[in-house]
Amino acid sequence: MTLSDRPKPQRRLSMPKLTRRLTNIVIHDADLELVPASTVPSTPTHEMLQEEFLDQWGKALEESPLAHQATDAGSLQASIAYHMNASLFRTQHNLEKIAVYQAVAHSLADKLLVAWNRTQQRYRKENPKRVYYLSMEFLLGRALDNAMLALQMKKPYEEAVQNLGFRMEDLLEQERDPALGNGGLGRLAACYMDAAAALDLPMWGYGLRYQYGLFRQSVEQGYQREAPDDWLLRHHPWEFPRDIKYDVQFYGYVATRMNDKGESRLFWESDHKIRAAAYDVPVPGYGHEGYCGNIRLWASEPPRHGGFDLDAFNHGDYDRSVAGLKDAFLLTAVLYPNDNHQGGKELRLKQEYFFISASVQDVVHRFKRYRCPWSEFPSKVAFQLNDTHPTLAIPELQRILVDVEGLAWDDAWDIVCRTFSFTNHTVLPEALERWPVPMMEKVLPRHMQIIYDLNLFFLQKVEQQFPGNRDLLNKVSIIEESSPQQVRMAYLAVVGSHTVNGVAALHSELVLTQLFHDFATVYGAEKFINITNGITQRRWLYQANPGLRDLITQKLGSEAWVADLPQLKQLAPFASDPEFQQQWMAVKYANKVRLAQWIQEETGITINPRALFDIQVKRMHEYKRQFLNILGVIYRYRILLQLTPEERRRLPPRVVIIAGKAAPGYDIAKLVIKLINSVADVVNNDPVVDDCLKVIYLPDYNVSLAEKIVPASDISQHISVAGMEASGTSNMKFVLNGGLILGTVDGANIEIRDEIGDDNIFLFGTLADQVADIRHAQKYHGLLLDVDLQSVLDAIQAGVFGDPAIFNALIDTLEYGGDYYLISEDFAAFLDAQKRVDATFMDRATWARKSILCTAGMGFFSSDRAVNEYATRIWKLDQASAK
Repeated sequence: MTLSDRPKPQRRLSMPKLTRRLTNIVIHDADLELVPASTVPSTPTHEMLQEEFLDQWGKALEESPLAHQATDAGSLQASIAYHMNASLFRTQHNLEKIAVYQAVAHSLADKLLVAWNRTQQRYRKENPKRVYYLSMEFLLGRALDNAMLALQMKKPYEEAVQNLGFRMEDLLEQERDPALGNGGLGRLAACYMDAAAALDLPMWGYGLRYQYGLFRQSVEQGYQREAPDDWLLRHHPWEFPRDIKYDVQFYGYVATRMNDKGESRLFWESDHKIRAAAYDVPVPGYGHEGYCGNIRLWASEPPRHGGFDLDAFNHGDYDRSVAGLKDAFLLTAVLYPNDNHQGGKELRLKQEYFFISASVQDVVHRFKRYRCPWSEFPSKVAFQLNDTHPTLAIPELQRILVDVEGLAWDDAWDIVCRTFSFTNHTVLPEALERWPVPMMEKVLPRHMQIIYDLNLFFLQKVEQQFPGNRDLLNKVSIIEESSPQQVRMAYLAVVGSHTVNGVAALHSELVLTQLFHDFATVYGAEKFINITNGITQRRWLYQANPGLRDLITQKLGSEAWVADLPQLKQLAPFASDPEFQQQWMAVKYANKVRLAQWIQEETGITINPRALFDIQVKRMHEYKRQFLNILGVIYRYRILLQLTPEERRRLPPRVVIIAGKAAPGYDIAKLVIKLINSVADVVNNDPVVDDCLKVIYLPDYNVSLAEKIVPASDISQHISVAGMEASGTSNMKFVLNGGLILGTVDGANIEIRDEIGDDNIFLFGTLADQVADIRHAQKYHGLLLDVDLQSVLDAIQAGVFGDPAIFNALIDTLEYGGDYYLISEDFAAFLDAQKRVDATFMDRATWARKSILCTAGMGFFSSDRAVNEYATRIWKLDQASAK
């Protein structure tokens, strides 16, 4: 026999090293069995009433007073008075605005509860495919005004409140914004939940109920200061606590269970558990009598028997006695714990897993109640990952299907991949999460095993498809071979999802050609699609700008545009009508007066509402270039000082308004805030410039403040480095309200330009395909700062705006840091764009026409359109699911 005649041995695939190391414990389990995907899982155990009693309960609920609530002003007064007494334990002799607000909120929540219950009962009966939107943030904003408008009950409630001696405007100001998000990610999630409710789509949101949110921002001596945002200090009437709880475990070990046939299954065992408790937040559907969406938020609690150690307490070890309570409290105390230290990193990892584990357990529990086989899971469930934070849901569902439910690995993985889809929101490194393997081994040992195995099997398929291409294997590996090794969560999301989408045309192109180019080679370009972001017109125009709402409704003849935003294009023919321009600008002026009065009350600074309101409000980050903005303000200030009074009068007065929070550990962003406030102190107190220029920094930016700022905007700045802003949604809000944009050719600015026309937007700066070459040249050939920029930096270093040493690190990012964010490269173009803004603003008729055309062109950017695209292109909801 020759060597060539010998039979080829079967290839044996070795287990990854971690799997071998953590599975050396074997436990005999005679009841263990593997189940096929066609198996119908056992129904969760809970006591069920007989059918006849279920019917009686249904009839009783439909006949209850809650289901037959009158909506006239007199009946609403009685409802408010009832809750003042029964829910708040007060009488008419013990009232203040906050108590009346809460009574009104409870009254309206009764009506939401009826719609919420009817919606859930309909789902239970019809069992449609449901979408579960997993997001670490839901930046909801205040609920009372939104709910009254959605249920079309604001006028009777206003009348009822007035008859009781209060004004609705005062009560609305009593509500605290829920501290459940930080920026655009959370606000987008809230817009999509509103759209799903308006479209009557079976979609739930899942997130965390943070005790203190990100932080409450204040400014002391120009510096950002952080304090807990204790939004739950008073009772929050817009949530329904549920008796739904799941245990989530951490740490521990992995063992093998084996039956008499030699069949085995891994399981994860740990004594370190924290309980997730559900709170449901209703999302009213605009104009729907009986539809109400839902966001389920998880709060962390100690396990049933492990919260308080009485033995330790009795022995005087009081710290140990409450250690379990402390661990549970910390998990959902704060959004995005500062991760510039090891403890913060581990807490953030635990927070993300806690969120997705409770959510996936809840969805699996709900699926099992319908007695469908596991193979039907993807036809009944769709998970949407809102960025990389919820990506651990992929190995978690695989773990539950394989370890808990007993499915074969390949059957489970097929279900997982047909269930998940992934939205990428940015190409920034910090958003593409990586978790150190040693930390994953410690905190989530079974998930680290699963990720290793998923990666091995994925790379084996890549090797079969592209034999010998080791470079490609390295590029697409979920495990980054660094020191220590890292789990690349974005890669895991791509591998475990059937569809990946970007959120603007340019961003999606970069996702396909740069960020996930190698995965497109493996999977094909069709896996990667674009769905441009959208915003809800119901909050950002209908609610936030009632003057413009009423004018548009009057001109178009009805409120049909609220549910069909493209109808706004009917405004375009009136853009050059002098009478309509006058009405339009009168609404804008009224909004500016309202904002000016609020700023006077809050800051003591008086601003001219006839000035050009120049606004930049967003999360503080170097790529968003608030630094460029304030450097431009300094340049303008220095020019104004050089002009004669007559020359200054030829320029439009300008009020620059900036707001946004910097992450607690982001020192450079905090220095930008300090510089803004230092410049404001000098400019606002200089009698030479007087009303020609004012600079305002507004602390603690949130949704409610945005609702005051957005309608008052003349120009808003969206000036990120080209290619670094995925989409942006604040730009959409400003333009929808008739504000013009000063921006770079980046994100959704490009598509907004395409919809409203080149003449109605002020774009400038480097293009995305030029950025890499410019950075290369600056790095290897040096950087010559723009002359005008250098003069601005000289003024800062000369102490014009306080101790120059404070700003050394900030200036060093330009002079010694290579100017990564291209401030010098774009400075001259930025100043030129500002001159074009000045010249256009002086022509009032031209500005009014542009403002009208901006609003008229924004129909495409409704979140209704975006969510419909997700429903048809990704989630594959059929007509029965999207009634």
